[in-house]
Amino acid sequence: MDLTELSTSLHNCQRCRLSSGRTQVVFGTGNPQADIMFVGEAPGFYEDRQGEPFVGAAGKLLTELLQSVGLSRADIFIANVIKCRPPNNRDPLPDEIDTCKPFLLQQIECIRPKLVCTLGNFATQTLLEKKVGITKVRGQVIQLPNFIVFPLLHPAAALHQGNLRGPLMEDFQKLKSVLDGMNQPTAIPNEVSSPSRSTSPRPEKETPSEPPIQMTLF
Repeated sequence: MDLTELSTSLHNCQRCRLSSGRTQVVFGTGNPQADIMFVGEAPGFYEDRQGEPFVGAAGKLLTELLQSVGLSRADIFIANVIKCRPPNNRDPLPDEIDTCKPFLLQQIECIRPKLVCTLGNFATQTLLEKKVGITKVRGQVIQLPNFIVFPLLHPAAALHQGNLRGPLMEDFQKLKSVLDGMNQPTAIPNEVSSPSRSTSPRPEKETPSEPPIQMTLF
C-alpha cells in the first residue's frame, strides 16, 4: 500500500470514538518522498476544518521555525499520531493512540524519512515506545533501526508558555546542525550496512551519514 492508498483507506475511518465528532480525517501533507518528517500529537480546531496538520497559530510558528533552518513545508512531510480531533482538544487516550499508531508507522514506511522530528510528549513517546518526558530528551539525536528521531517541544506549548519559546528555537538550531551533518558527503564509505527494512529501498535514498552529534540510545 502506498501513501495515496493509505490515505484513501482512512478517509472514512470508524475505528475509534473520535470518528463521531470529527469534521474529517487529517491524514498529513507534504513531500511523499521527504527525507525529514515532523510528527505532532493530534489535529486541533483549524486542522479539523481544513484537513491539514498545523494550520493554526502553532502551524504558523512551525513554518517560521522551519524557515529559520532553511526548510519549507514543501521539503518535509507533516503528520500527527492521531488523525482525528479529540473533543475540546483534550489529550489523546491510550486506546486512541493504539488505534492510530499503526497508520503513523505505515506513513513512515511509505515515506522512508531519514529523520523524524517528534513534536511534544505524545509523538515522542509513541515512536520511542518509552514513557519519557519531552523536556528530558528534547534536542537529542536518537538512532532507531531505520531512522533518526529528533524530539522537539511542541510549538503549541511554546505559544502557551512563553518561557519555552527560547528552548524551542535553540532546539531548531541543533536540528540545523543535524541536517548539515546529514548533508555532508562522507570521505570514507561506510562498510557496515544499515539495518534492512521490510520493503525494498528506493534507489534514490542513500543511507544518511551520522550527524556530528553523539547518538543517544534507549
